[in-house]
Amino acid sequence: MLLFGAILYPGQRLPDDRADIVVVLKGPVRPVVLREKQRIAGMWVNASSIRLRTSPGFYAIGSSRPVDKLVDERTAAIFELGLKNLSMSPTGFSEAKKLERFEAGLVDLYRRMGLFYENPSSVEITEGVLYRARIPVPARVPVGTYRAETYLISKGRVLAVASRDVQIRKAGFERFVALAAQRHGFLYGLAAVALSLLLGYAASALFRRR
Repeated sequence: MLLFGAILYPGQRLPDDRADIVVVLKGPVRPVVLREKQRIAGMWVNASSIRLRTSPGFYAIGSSRPVDKLVDERTAAIFELGLKNLSMSPTGFSEAKKLERFEAGLVDLYRRMGLFYENPSSVEITEGVLYRARIPVPARVPVGTYRAETYLISKGRVLAVASRDVQIRKAGFERFVALAAQRHGFLYGLAAVALSLLLGYAASALFRRR
């Protein structure tokens, strides 16, 4: 996904101090239950779990420079700039170390799946006015409403924030299948069963011939 725009300065004059841009694309928010497995008597069983009420299904952040070079930790936490500053509203935990372990596991999993992304040099600013950022969006992202946010930062302060909603939907045959499952669930189920039986019969006949 390509995000681009222009920085509008008062009086159309560039400031003496350098301005930086941070862009964030996130959504849709959904509850997630994380479970930790332990091996007991040779079997893997669920040992403990926590629930995150506001975990984004996708989160990507890009900036013209590393975020920790632009703002302090408090400001980054307030605006949720960076994976370590995501607020997921956890419940069901009794100690901070347990929460950190579970959240780190979720972040690591989503990063490997391409659903969480950070790039401290993905925003290009031209002549101090025009900017653009490329954010990779994998095919497995959940459909729904996303929020694209742009932060103008200078001298450690967030000077302005612009945001807009972005809709991500399925296209082509995937969209047809998804809509059929949602709008005609009973017929979709019958078709799925019939297709499974047909494929099973065809495979059986093929192996018998061999």
